[in-house]
Amino acid sequence: MDILQRIVKHKKREVALKKDLVPVHQLEASRLFQRPTLSLSAALRKSKSGVIAEFKRRSPSKSVINHQSPVDEVAMGYEQAGICGMSVLTDGHFFGGSLEDLLIAKATTNLPLLRKDFMIDEYQFFEARAHGADVILLIAAILDKKTIRKFTNLAHQLDLEVLLEVHDEEELKRSLLPDIDMIGVNNRNLKTFEVSLETCRKLAPYIPEENVKVSESGLSNIESIRELRGMGYRGFLIGETFMATEDPGRKAAEFIKKLEI
Repeated sequence: MDILQRIVKHKKREVALKKDLVPVHQLEASRLFQRPTLSLSAALRKSKSGVIAEFKRRSPSKSVINHQSPVDEVAMGYEQAGICGMSVLTDGHFFGGSLEDLLIAKATTNLPLLRKDFMIDEYQFFEARAHGADVILLIAAILDKKTIRKFTNLAHQLDLEVLLEVHDEEELKRSLLPDIDMIGVNNRNLKTFEVSLETCRKLAPYIPEENVKVSESGLSNIESIRELRGMGYRGFLIGETFMATEDPGRKAAEFIKKLEI
């Protein structure tokens, strides 16, 4: 069993327990459930940098990334740095995140927020809406096309945008739908956690112009982002490059300043 299969297996148990504890009608009664959402795709289309900065404490590939920086301070630092949007890991068991992190980020900033998690059940979409998310992540490696279509429709009914994540040509071709807001190409293989920017280079020609292209993982230098921008990418999801420092917000500001020169 690879790491992705282990994560999905655990996620199914986790969601089943949550459904019993907090039913959907309670989530719908949340103060944040009726709020207007923010468009990440629109922000990326207008942005010079296209940086989506991530809040991530740890990962299966790196046990500890940053346990000392509070989410509110990081979120404020990111917003002051001029990022387009913020990605918040909400998986607890493997990544050390939580829905509370998402709530705090929403309370702290006016940025479009991506709930970064392994979405396998409709319940999680109501959770996302109730905890401040504006965008949800769909991972093609764990979903078939029928489920991607169903989840995309539900997300849009809840005024949430969809970032569809793919890693290879097969995933992209079987998952493409006309109403997907953004296509994210993950340079990290979620089964092995190996990283290669060649993934983004190979898939760029196959992504339709109407979809906002986002590059994810392994982005640590300005030259790579400039190269990918030339291939049509408009969003760049960056986590460890910022979070593996004492001041993620300051690191993001320095990075964006160089990128926009």
